Amino acid sequence: MGLFKRRRKSGEGFGEPDLAALLAQGEDMIGQLANAHMSWGLGSADRWDLDQRTGLISWTFPDQTATAPAQIIGSYNPSAGTWMWAWANKSILPEMSRDSEIVCDWANAHGYAGLAEAVVEADDEMAATLAALVLRVTEATGFYRGTGTASIPFITFGPVTLTSRDGQTSTFAIEVST
Repeated sequence: MGLFKRRRKSGEGFGEPDLAALLAQGEDMIGQLANAHMSWGLGSADRWDLDQRTGLISWTFPDQTATAPAQIIGSYNPSAGTWMWAWANKSILPEMSRDSEIVCDWANAHGYAGLAEAVVEADDEMAATLAALVLRVTEATGFYRGTGTASIPFITFGPVTLTSRDGQTSTFAIEVST
């Protein structure tokens, strides 16, 4: 596929980010985030919703609701074998695709042109790898892979507000070490 092959510019060299190291750190971040967010129930909600107008993702449980500011980073289409960055998807509001734009700018600035293409060939593993890269580059503190069959959204999110049925709230925030 060549997506992660780097084009060398004349005189380029030291000080540039090592993509393999960034990917490994991103994959480690996904593991850390998954373990931490499971403590409030991520992955066990009755349903989830994303409101692009408010920029909030929410998960509904029998005893509480969890909400967080969110960004759509991309969507994976298993039947087409493609990943589309959120910044290239006209159905996503621009303010909901800032994290994907950050990665596009980062990729262009560091010579990874393949990462700045609007749509790339991808399988499930590549979609997870791209999500790991976004987590590392943007230092997001939450990650969610949505559900779907035709197009599966990948979402980053920030601090989670937990609201119990009686109206009491608490905030769940994470600091991830890389």
